[in-house]
Amino acid sequence: MNDVQAIAEKVIHNVEKVIIGKYEEIRLTLVGLLCRGHLLIEDVPGVGKTMLARSIAKSIGCTFRRIQFTPDMLPSDVTGVSVFNQKTREFEFRPGPVMAQIVLTDEINRATPKTQSALLEAMQEQQVTVDGITYPIPEPFLVLATQNPIEYEGTFPLPEAQLDRFMMRISLGYPSPEHEIAILDSQQYVHPVETIEQAIDVRELLDAQEKVKEVYVDPLIKEYIVTLVNATRHHPDIYLGASPRGSLALYQTSRARAAILGRDYVIPDDVKALAMPALAHRLIVSPSARIQEVDPKTVVEEILKSVPVPGARVRV
Repeated sequence: MNDVQAIAEKVIHNVEKVIIGKYEEIRLTLVGLLCRGHLLIEDVPGVGKTMLARSIAKSIGCTFRRIQFTPDMLPSDVTGVSVFNQKTREFEFRPGPVMAQIVLTDEINRATPKTQSALLEAMQEQQVTVDGITYPIPEPFLVLATQNPIEYEGTFPLPEAQLDRFMMRISLGYPSPEHEIAILDSQQYVHPVETIEQAIDVRELLDAQEKVKEVYVDPLIKEYIVTLVNATRHHPDIYLGASPRGSLALYQTSRARAAILGRDYVIPDDVKALAMPALAHRLIVSPSARIQEVDPKTVVEEILKSVPVPGARVRV
């Protein structure tokens, strides 16, 4: 797994030139990319969500498109539209911005549910269907969606089916004072995202994605993952727990994290480190618990403390 680790470190080091002081968050983004998962970045404006997506795309040499979601957007503005060509007397497909390798959907909760649903097929099956014809989306494909957790006026909350398709939800947060000074210095003459170079090519990333699948997961670790997810379904403060897609997300991201750290096997620490970003956004707190201001993150922390960690055993 040294190859995967080397590729990951190249990309992370390159992105850190733009997103300063956010090593763990960049690594989480790369974890999602390595296991072909989509990310929901929930944070206040101005902390670097768009720059993270742009710098990841430039580091890998992928095509990048940005969709600014607004209430008046139509599904065809996302997927594309068939237009009649007067010369050929035939309909031609004009692809929408989702037909790119890395897609930033900015403020996704500002679009209507009908437009939000236009992303469902693309995120799950890596294809779009327009006028009965299916068009594949090029690999690798990553959707980075952003939303502001503070401002709710004029927004449409993401339905559970949409939230469940995001492999992880992450937050960048404000930089420390030292890192904020470094950000000021780095942008004295030009924004660093304009000057960073490509760190790896797309083929290297696709090879790394395949190698992540070879990471060994012990049956005890699989049982630990399922026990954690099952605990969310029976917690008294949770109305709706994580689905089997949550188990898969935790399973796949744990393998990617292990590979990034140079291991060909998963340990319980990998699962514990990714339980919060992989599960918290899938939980719906019960009305009574919401009155008591119970947060899904608190529930996940409680479950991690209560579920026993599996012990080690000799690998045959």
